[in-house]
Amino acid sequence: MSQTNGQRSEPILGDVAAQVARDLQPIEAPLDFSYDSDFVADEAYVATLPDLQNGAAVQGAVVVLERVGIHNFRLPIRYRKRDSDELIELETSVTGTVSLEACKKGINMSRIMRTFYEHADEKFTFDTLEEVLRDYKSSLDSFRAQLMLRFSYPMRQKSLRSGLEGFQYYDVILEMSLDADDHIHKVLHLDFVYSSACPCSFELAEHARSTRNKATVSHSQRSTARVSVKSEKLIWIEDLQEMCLTALQTETQVMVKREDEQAFAELNGAYLKFVEDAARLLYEAFESDERILDFKIVCSHQESLHSHDAIAVAVKGVPGGFSTDVSYHEFRTLLK
Repeated sequence: MSQTNGQRSEPILGDVAAQVARDLQPIEAPLDFSYDSDFVADEAYVATLPDLQNGAAVQGAVVVLERVGIHNFRLPIRYRKRDSDELIELETSVTGTVSLEACKKGINMSRIMRTFYEHADEKFTFDTLEEVLRDYKSSLDSFRAQLMLRFSYPMRQKSLRSGLEGFQYYDVILEMSLDADDHIHKVLHLDFVYSSACPCSFELAEHARSTRNKATVSHSQRSTARVSVKSEKLIWIEDLQEMCLTALQTETQVMVKREDEQAFAELNGAYLKFVEDAARLLYEAFESDERILDFKIVCSHQESLHSHDAIAVAVKGVPGGFSTDVSYHEFRTLLK
């Protein structure tokens, strides 16, 4: 209480309380929703940014995650062709993962992408992939790392009789992993699309023609062989395509005139095959190549007679090598 000129005055308690509150907790300014295009994130500013991957507690079970990373990161990559120094640039889908220790919250996934861009101007081979793999495994401080590149690889195909040429495209996967002992594992996958004319249908058609003079058409269908090979020596995509073609003969055609269509019918008649035959012919071709350490063959004939497909699977049989297991989803991806 205080007096001035004989008059009593009292402090206004509400104003004092408000001032104390302002001193203790300043009023926040309204959020600025404008984008500042002139702002520069310098090194000092970046150092202040929160990083939840480091120091934050692991949520859920504290277990090792075998694969953590990115899928379907796309970029153009230049590949070298087998018979020349020509480079071909293809859109490529990348899956890059590492194994994450149980005690670690997570990884900096952008480092996988940045590592690829650091090698973007190089020609990509398995050697280049090994460099990329080792780089991002080291930068992410992981004990295992995996890479998978998917692309469609064009090759020129000449028609059977007319001489026309067109591009045949092959679905290809380059797969590489680096294990905890620093050993590299390489797998090359290729899908080869061919025609399979049924031997049984051919014989029945010939029987109807010869005994009852009936016009017949024996059935054939578009078919796919997915071949996967492990090798320490260099195997080109063109090598796999040629091995499949030599074994099966009846690859689907790109450019055709009437004489080519007739030739294709004759070719199918000369190389009739069940799905079991196709798998065994490919097995024979791959087993005889000393460069190939292990292989897996999955054949699918998309039947024109039946409402289901015919399938066959074969592996070389290396201990600890490829398994004959094939998922439902993988069988579905063989439909071309």
